[in-house]
Amino acid sequence: MQEFVEYVVKGLVQHPDVASVTPVVRNAVTVYELRLHPSDVGKIIGRQGVTINAIRSLLLAGSAKKGLRCSLEIVEDGKN
Repeated sequence: MQEFVEYVVKGLVQHPDVASVTPVVRNAVTVYELRLHPSDVGKIIGRQGVTINAIRSLLLAGSAKKGLRCSLEIVEDGKN
């Protein structure tokens, strides 16, 4: 699932070399933490959150098919 999220996100952003996806397991749920260049955050969120919600829906459907529970969060470090 991590490869899927990376593929989709890196296809949408201006700085794909900065984008990274890190899996973190919390309470039997794998949370994929997405780190982006600050100028790319708006592109991933989309208007009224449409883009990020679409990615989350695809992740949820794909992970459920494999018997997993996954979610996606955007992490803002403030470093970039």
